[in-house]
Amino acid sequence: MNIVFDFGAVLFSWQPGALLLQTFPQQVHTHEEAAHLVHQIFGHPDWHDFDRGVLDADVVIARTAHRLDLPLEPMGDLVHGIGERLTPIEETVAVLLQLHQRRQAGDGVQGLYYLSNMPIPYARLLEERYPFLQWFDGGIFSGDVLHIKPDLAIYQLLHSRYGLVPERTVFIDDLKANVKAAQSLGWQGIHFESAQQLQADLALLGL
Repeated sequence: MNIVFDFGAVLFSWQPGALLLQTFPQQVHTHEEAAHLVHQIFGHPDWHDFDRGVLDADVVIARTAHRLDLPLEPMGDLVHGIGERLTPIEETVAVLLQLHQRRQAGDGVQGLYYLSNMPIPYARLLEERYPFLQWFDGGIFSGDVLHIKPDLAIYQLLHSRYGLVPERTVFIDDLKANVKAAQSLGWQGIHFESAQQLQADLALLGL
């Protein structure tokens, strides 16, 4: 079985609401306000284009600050600092290590891959900083290929690049829409909620 991991909120911590509360204390006072601003920033087409690799970080910063009437300097600090905030979720890394060891032993795991919506600056930082990414046989960051999840093109690109057999491929993501997109192509899918839940769902698949 091939296993494909998302990164943000699966292997790496991603808590945008908390970041916004810290970054904009004068503008954001409650978790509800933070959740609303999360959608306005990270759910906007400008951020999607940053993910897709077709919009530069400084352009995103300027446009977002202007559109939402937010102070420019903290917005820059937020965007340029996100890569540093993407720290490993140790419990999920432990699951990945177990799968890596099983693959090395020829025990049910054929290959390990990643498929992540990730702007280029953050992708390069993660590659440089975390040796455990070498456990993967390959993968795709959205910023490198000009496609983002849940667009089917990025799944198909991973599929064709590594010769994955859909029914022998399991995709793990924290967003249901991304899992459903994979399932529409015949992949198996796991909606990630915790490392413990992931391990249980993998066990149901014999992994």
